[in-house]
Amino acid sequence: QVQLVESGGGLVRPGDSLSLSCVSSGRPFSWYGFAWFRQTPGKEREFVAAVGRGIAATYYTDSVRGRFTISRDDVKNSVFLQMHNLKPEDTAIYFCGATTRVDYELRDSYSYWGQGTQVTVSS
Repeated sequence: QVQLVESGGGLVRPGDSLSLSCVSSGRPFSWYGFAWFRQTPGKEREFVAAVGRGIAATYYTDSVRGRFTISRDDVKNSVFLQMHNLKPEDTAIYFCGATTRVDYELRDSYSYWGQGTQVTVSS
C-alpha cells in the first residue's frame, strides 16, 4: 500500500503563485511515477502534470505548460507542483496519484490517490 498526503492549497488571487506538496509513505518511493490531477464539481478528474521514475521525465497538459512545474525528491519521498500565474480556471481540488504504469495521463493508471487539497483562484 501507498499513502499519499497533499498539502499547500489555499485561496490566491489571479497571477499569484502557489506550491503543492505530496508526501508518500508505504512502498519504496522510487517504484512509482506520480502525477497531479484536478477536479471541479460535476466534472471528471483531469490530468495536470506527471513525473516519471528514474530520469524523472515530466509531462504536462497544454493549459498549464509553462506555468506549472512538477518535480520529485526521492530522498524526501515527496512530489511538488509549483504553480505560477494562476488563473480562475485553475480552481479545483488537486489530487496526487501514484502509478507503476507509464501512461501517465490516464486517470485509470493510478492505483493510489491522496485526499486532495483545494486551490481557489479568485479576485
